[in-house]
Amino acid sequence: MLICPQCKFENPNTNKFCQNCGTSLTHIVCHQCNTDVPMNVQHCHKCGAESGTIWWAIVFKEENTITGEVPVSASLPEMLAGSYLDSQQRYQLLESLPNLAEIEVNTEVRVRVLDCQPYQVSPLTVMLAQLPGVGTIPSKAKPYIALQPQQNLGIPLIHDAWQQNNLQIVLIEDRSNWLHFVDLLREDTITSLHIIHCFYQITQLWAVLESVNCRQSLLELPNLRLDEDQSLALQELYEERSNQPEFTLQTLGRIWQTLLRQSERTQFGSIVQLLADLEMDKVESLVDLQSRLSAIAVELQASSTPVSVATPNEPLTTTAPTILQLDDVEDSIPRSDDMPTVVLPMQLISLEDAGLTDVGRQRNHNEDYFGIETQVNKLELPKSRGVAARGLYILCDGMGGHAGGEVASELAVNTLRQYFDTHWSSEQLPSEDVIREGVRVANQAIFDVNQQDARSGVGRMGTTLVMVLVQDSQVIVAHVGDSRLYRLTRKGGLEQVTVDHEVGQREILRGVEAGIAYSRPDAYQLTQALGPRDEKSIHPDVEFFEISEDTLFILASDGLSDNDLLETHWQSTVEPLLSSNGNLERGVRDLIDLANKHNGHDNITAVLIRAKVRPMLDQVRV
Repeated sequence: MLICPQCKFENPNTNKFCQNCGTSLTHIVCHQCNTDVPMNVQHCHKCGAESGTIWWAIVFKEENTITGEVPVSASLPEMLAGSYLDSQQRYQLLESLPNLAEIEVNTEVRVRVLDCQPYQVSPLTVMLAQLPGVGTIPSKAKPYIALQPQQNLGIPLIHDAWQQNNLQIVLIEDRSNWLHFVDLLREDTITSLHIIHCFYQITQLWAVLESVNCRQSLLELPNLRLDEDQSLALQELYEERSNQPEFTLQTLGRIWQTLLRQSERTQFGSIVQLLADLEMDKVESLVDLQSRLSAIAVELQASSTPVSVATPNEPLTTTAPTILQLDDVEDSIPRSDDMPTVVLPMQLISLEDAGLTDVGRQRNHNEDYFGIETQVNKLELPKSRGVAARGLYILCDGMGGHAGGEVASELAVNTLRQYFDTHWSSEQLPSEDVIREGVRVANQAIFDVNQQDARSGVGRMGTTLVMVLVQDSQVIVAHVGDSRLYRLTRKGGLEQVTVDHEVGQREILRGVEAGIAYSRPDAYQLTQALGPRDEKSIHPDVEFFEISEDTLFILASDGLSDNDLLETHWQSTVEPLLSSNGNLERGVRDLIDLANKHNGHDNITAVLIRAKVRPMLDQVRV
């Protein structure tokens, strides 16, 4: 069975295109240059980027559990035929594999493999969908399977696993090229607060891994990696062995000491005391340890005095305090109500966007219009780096027929662009009053044309509006009508930010039940739009919020949002775009194609904004 990467439709193995949406089942889109690349090759033929689906394969050789003997691996030449890890020739070896017949028992080897059939359902997926007891799941795979429902980004996802004779094979997400945590510690730009931030993440993972006896994963220093947002992550899971000493917080403290030594970093005051207390077993619980780390963050944030840095061979140095983000603790970890809460300011590290509009399958002209204006200034110095950015994103869905709706939507976008050229000149977002005045100016521009042309009744042109202003990690959204803004985050999933200005929603706000409100024949009639009436009738909704985690914003006209299209398909079409590897240009085209398939009755417009942030940790240095 082939699973379509676009719509997740199940196709027969012989299909070359998805019979539901037409997506190719033989090619992958290069995330770098958007070229279609055969799915069974590692690199894009156009730009050279690694475009294939790569897995990290762990091969474990065990002894015969019944006799204690190591069976002769007569099937190895067949299983590892040619340059493949499996006899079906799905997983192609990208590195040489040692002779498994000569490897000692209870030993693991690791290798990267290319998935030559990435749209094929993995045998493990099939096995897990069957009744319990069907098939043999290797023991090495069980911790990954147990932790997968938590969707913890620090734990690699498992893709496939099988057992053959005395070999266990487990395929997981490939993180072999991710930055080593110890290498980050050696960088001059790393701050004391960033170190505490990572130590705090280690305590979170410690609690998660304890449930599957895999805390050893945090004690293998090469196993500690950093994702694209510099959050701590594990390359793989290591099981705790019975002959190991008991795992305690003292063990964790010693690993932190080792990390600091290997990174050749000096240790600073508060963390020195914490490590000493861990060594002397004075920290009673994981919650207590997390509280101590939070207190250090609060100390650095609130202190107006320099932070002392002790080193055996150097005098004390000073640095300025800053603020640490501490992520939410996993639900499984008990929290004390008295634990300090740390304010979490974030800094923008990238801002990307893409937009596209389409007439649809039934209209003969396009009344939608959008505008994108961004300014991104990247600053990178030996000891600091960041991005200063601002973006104006406008989407309008016009009404009034040919030479009416399309005129109104374009006029609204251009009027607002010109307005903010002169009313958004500083390094901070405009005020709410300035935003509202801008909307009124756009309304008046369209209203004046209606008056000049003596338009009346349904002949008066108008437009909806959804507008987003981004200034670093701060955001304002303003809207009139039923064009929408959605927000997608890893923690919150897909959320609709705006509430449609239509009769049905108005009745719900008055206390009418949704079923009754939308049984009205005029339920979807707009209660507000730019242009048909004067400024007294315009009351835009304006909302301010902060980007506290990586976020994808979707501005959508109703051709895209009708029939809960995004709510139904966001996991397959939108969620992959949250990653830096997701191509936004291809993403908006895919959304247009999806809407044409399901909502082609109307014009379709989508604007995507991807904002990535990280904790503001570039001020206090060790």
